[in-house]
Amino acid sequence: MLKEPRDVPYPGRERLPGGTIPKHLDWHRKEEKEHLKGVQDPQHERIITVSTNGSIHSPRFPHTYPRNMVLVWRLVAVEENVWIQLTFDERFGLEDPEDDICKYDFVEVEEPSDGTILGRWCGSGTVPGKQISKGNQIRIRFVSDEYFPSEPGFCIHYNIVMPQFTEAVSPSVLPPSALPLDLLNNAVTAFSTLEDLIRYLEPDRWQLDLEDLYRPTWQLLGKAFVFGRKSRVVDLNLLKEEVRLYSCTPRNFSVSIREELKRTDTIFWPGCLLVKRCGGNCACCLHNCNECQCVPSKVTKKYHEVLQLRPKSGVRGLHKSLTDVALEHHEECDCVCRGHTGG
Repeated sequence: MLKEPRDVPYPGRERLPGGTIPKHLDWHRKEEKEHLKGVQDPQHERIITVSTNGSIHSPRFPHTYPRNMVLVWRLVAVEENVWIQLTFDERFGLEDPEDDICKYDFVEVEEPSDGTILGRWCGSGTVPGKQISKGNQIRIRFVSDEYFPSEPGFCIHYNIVMPQFTEAVSPSVLPPSALPLDLLNNAVTAFSTLEDLIRYLEPDRWQLDLEDLYRPTWQLLGKAFVFGRKSRVVDLNLLKEEVRLYSCTPRNFSVSIREELKRTDTIFWPGCLLVKRCGGNCACCLHNCNECQCVPSKVTKKYHEVLQLRPKSGVRGLHKSLTDVALEHHEECDCVCRGHTGG
């Protein structure tokens, strides 16, 4: 990526003859001084007390922001038992990423309680989604380097959220670790690939987490294979075959792992697996049978390797690991008479 020469003036710094700043830029300078006051040092942050709705933005928003900046804001709610929600303005544009990584100009949101980066954004392709704190504080950091400033920059609106009402909020609004377990389970189920799921759970380190999942450990894994069993080839005519399809036979059913294992304290992905279970009717049962039921006559347990998500003890977050779950499969089924007619 070619970098812009250092001695090229950037937008917003032009002057009139004699060094006078144009009037249309003078308000930018005043505002910039306000934002720069005490926050140019990366270790220093500007504290903003939050008691009502408000917003912060890059200097000169929605015009080109200055170069060589490090601005840090810490939003602190007046009340302790509340959360802070951030909503990005639809006008969003920073320097484009390189190799899908925001290396140069970016804005990021951090959870002060544990230092977790909730997200880092740049470019102008999509507007960042809503973010919400885990407590009554949240930190925002804006960085620009010496090259290629963009516009319009960013503007973030903030407001207070009461924790007791958060279950009504869309799962995409809340950080995963802040969701109740049942609501998180619903959110996890919606993802179609493991990569997308890990991106959602750990947006700042999803690649590392994905690698860690498949890193060899001392634990014995690999039981998650299903022994193939060829169906018996039977010479039946078409009518007989149709009857067999609807009679008592093993057939595919999708089952919820949490319900099967009665593990309401854990989330699994995929949340449902395909198993063989007896199903169909028993029309050809004995004529004097009052109640004929389709029941398994041969049951085996098969192991399936899945992703397991469990809350960490004592701290907010999720422990991720691959684990084997054993589910019952019905290999053979029979019609069994549960009652006989009198006579």
